[in-house]
Amino acid sequence: MPYVKTWQLIAVSAVAGLALSVAAVAAAGPWDSGQRKAERDRAASRGLAGGADHGGGRAGALSRGHRPGDEPQAAPSAPGVLAGIGPGAPRTTGSGVAAADSGQLAEVLRPLLADSALGTVRTASVIDTATGRVLFESGAREAMTPASTTKIATAVAALSALGPEHRIRTTVAPGAGPGEIVLVGGGDPSLTARKKSPAGSGGSLLALAADTAQALKAAGTDSVRLGYDDTLFTGPARHPIGENPNIAPVTALAADEGRPDESTSGPVDRVEDPAKETARSFAALLGERGIKVTAEPARAKAPAGAQPLATTLSTPLAGLVERMLTNSDNDIAEVLARQTALASGQPAGFEGAEKAVTARLAALGVDTAGSRFADGSGLNRADKISTGLLAGLLAKAADPQRPELRPVLTGLPVAGFTGTLRGRNAGTSPAAGLVRAKTGTLTGVNSLAGTVVDSSGRLLAFAFLTANAPDPGAAEKGLDKLAAAVARAS
Repeated sequence: MPYVKTWQLIAVSAVAGLALSVAAVAAAGPWDSGQRKAERDRAASRGLAGGADHGGGRAGALSRGHRPGDEPQAAPSAPGVLAGIGPGAPRTTGSGVAAADSGQLAEVLRPLLADSALGTVRTASVIDTATGRVLFESGAREAMTPASTTKIATAVAALSALGPEHRIRTTVAPGAGPGEIVLVGGGDPSLTARKKSPAGSGGSLLALAADTAQALKAAGTDSVRLGYDDTLFTGPARHPIGENPNIAPVTALAADEGRPDESTSGPVDRVEDPAKETARSFAALLGERGIKVTAEPARAKAPAGAQPLATTLSTPLAGLVERMLTNSDNDIAEVLARQTALASGQPAGFEGAEKAVTARLAALGVDTAGSRFADGSGLNRADKISTGLLAGLLAKAADPQRPELRPVLTGLPVAGFTGTLRGRNAGTSPAAGLVRAKTGTLTGVNSLAGTVVDSSGRLLAFAFLTANAPDPGAAEKGLDKLAAAVARAS
């Protein structure tokens, strides 16, 4: 599957600038097959693979559900339209003036980094992604609490372990006795009980119920006992912060992230037992399709090797990563950390996920010394990451030799337009539409890490971590000034 190359990202962003960002990002809508729809259309001319899926067999299988054996295929894409300038080639401004050197960047950033509004501890790293050259750093190897910028590490580890096209299965299998079926959770964070999936082509309980009912009726069955299996994940379901509207219990079977309302992101009180509520919803959907569920759903284990009656597939991992980063979705983050653990042969709990994420990042050749990934979301203050590592991971995601990591870049919120950066560096800011970054906020912790195409056409990766800021709003403004300064570097 072809992915956009770093030089293409640099060239198109530099040429189109803010106008293109406004046109494309303002139209950004529902998540569909690994990209925002507006970005998917814009990306076709850059050599990206098409976002839509065309499954063999049944039309619309992925939006309605999925039978065993139906696998999605990527849509064809338009060829690239720009000539390559080659990795590591020197870049100049339109006037032929060489790009800014590290001394000039330091001259701009150091006074901004000294702003007391950023707190008592501030670290920074800026890297030229095309050459790997460190353009600026200050305390870049000091591991600090990163808050939600941890999700960058989670995304890189998951994509490295599973690949961008990986889909997570939710299945219905025959139970241990006659007239029994079991709803088996695979840890799909896009699974929904709604008529229209908020994540585009994702796991659908409605489609799964329709396919299950069809299979049961074909076998002459019109009533069943329903069990549900959420044992894929291990360890405590509750995050160490306890019951909190920012995250549901982490379970392998949950519809709509355990949200009792119509929300798709942001804090809201969650149901106490997402797996049980999901099974209840599934039972009701079966009833609507002519299959009577004779008792309250109960936890059960599907027999080993049982052939599924029906299957539904998640949004591709690329889309899950993008949604996680743009919306700072803690539920997706914790599930992806556990999926990384499963792919790495580790138990799918907090401890296993920490070991798996650390190992996957180390295998990429980045320095993880002093780091800790106590969770996948960044809600845990025990997490420790340096700005050098964050910027290094973003540079890896821009590496032409690592196309599987590209969704880390395409999922970053766009300053002034999308996600958690919608209201930051907006309006007339020189960074509006140009800076793409993951935010991070805990009490006393503020962070920002992302990419920007500077005025000379370089794609730069940056990371800023701060601690003990007296005013979170002032700290965010200070971080935004730093990102804007990197965007203006020339």
